Amino acid sequence: MAKPNYSFEKRQREIAKKKKQDEKDARKREAREAAQAAKSGAAHEPSTPE
Repeated sequence: MAKPNYSFEKRQREIAKKKKQDEKDARKREAREAAQAAKSGAAHEPSTPE
């Protein structure tokens, strides 16, 4: 029977954890940018009645 390679398994867990964290950071950054764009977009639009 083959001996388990714990180093490989640990590295794979670390890679998965980092990927998950990066995705979470990307979602947070997109939400922050969208909120900032909406906030600044609403402030800069002149209100003209039609």
